[in-house]
Amino acid sequence: MNTDGAIMTRPAGRPREFDINDALDKAITVFSEQGYHGTSIADLRDAMGLTAGSLYKAFKDKHAIFLASFDRYKQVRNALLDEELAKASDGRDGVYRMLAFYAEGAHGEAGRRGCLAVGTAVELAIFDDEAAVRVGRSMDRFEHIFEALIRRGQEDGSVSRSIDAGGTARLLLSIVQGLRVLGKTSPNREQTFSVVDVAMKLLD
Repeated sequence: MNTDGAIMTRPAGRPREFDINDALDKAITVFSEQGYHGTSIADLRDAMGLTAGSLYKAFKDKHAIFLASFDRYKQVRNALLDEELAKASDGRDGVYRMLAFYAEGAHGEAGRRGCLAVGTAVELAIFDDEAAVRVGRSMDRFEHIFEALIRRGQEDGSVSRSIDAGGTARLLLSIVQGLRVLGKTSPNREQTFSVVDVAMKLLD
């Protein structure tokens, strides 16, 4: 793996056999829909469009593909979230944008597919240390962002100063993760965003 996170499938100076990020994006879909244990190497090979030889040149085993997929998933999602939060006019607007960002992925086809981080927390984190570290890091990041936005709102007057920023951040994190679980049951957009509207009242 190089400093940019790309896995080199050939020696330096020779072209790669495939686009690693494109292949991982396809693996993310399979893992999100089927879970780690429900996904076979054959499923991944077919989805990623790779031969067995190419697959094993780039990755040691299914677990290595999964961890690389998780890292890719978080890299992309974190970048998209950061881009959305950069548009926030104040702390309250930042909280709303963060809730809405996850609510958009919790209904329809994306909701049914599920969240790879939530799925990993439920399926693997209890016995897979590497997966647990990644899930913990992801959850900590979201909680810290929520808390920072709440404190920003308390400073700019858009969020009540009487609320507990840390406790409210943890509650908002729980709401976000709950929305991703509920997304598996195919709620519509209106149902999903009604939760966001109620959650925003926590800031009053």
